[in-house]
Amino acid sequence: MSTMTATSRSPELEPLRAKSGWIVALGVVYVIAGIIALGSVVMATVASVFVVGIMMLIAGIAEVINAFQIKTWGKFLLWLLLGALYIVAGFTVFENPLLAAALLTLILGVVLVASGIMRIILAFSVQAEMPWIWIAVSGVITLLLGLVILAHWPVSSLYVLGLFLGIDLVIAGAGWIGLGLGLRSRTVA
Repeated sequence: MSTMTATSRSPELEPLRAKSGWIVALGVVYVIAGIIALGSVVMATVASVFVVGIMMLIAGIAEVINAFQIKTWGKFLLWLLLGALYIVAGFTVFENPLLAAALLTLILGVVLVASGIMRIILAFSVQAEMPWIWIAVSGVITLLLGLVILAHWPVSSLYVLGLFLGIDLVIAGAGWIGLGLGLRSRTVA
């Protein structure tokens, strides 16, 4: 028996509940992109930089598309900014592939810190609903990954891009899948 009654449901989350399938699909795209990025860690530096850039573009575009799918929700701008951060970092890769590994490592660290902070803010803004914890965990892990990149830069520039991006995408994907499935199970209740 569900402890949640019809009167305790947050009306501002109804648009999210209606789009829970899109949120799950976003999570699946993130997980797939993350697995591909993790597989690129052993490639040559230039190839790894290009693959990382492509993965960031795909995830960013998916996030932006998802933001427009739930545009009536009050946190549209946060979702849109998360996607924009990934898209900007993805395009940065293609400017100079030989120097991009070192530069992108630094940019990626900053972007992951900002993305982690935004996910934590997003999580606490939906705290009344149960799935918020997955987004908070995703934000904390993303924030920590960004801080580790910045602490070891530039020594780890050759391998950290694919490894950390892949981990971030998998964890973020799990967070979005958890949120979407949690919202879907609340719809059934």
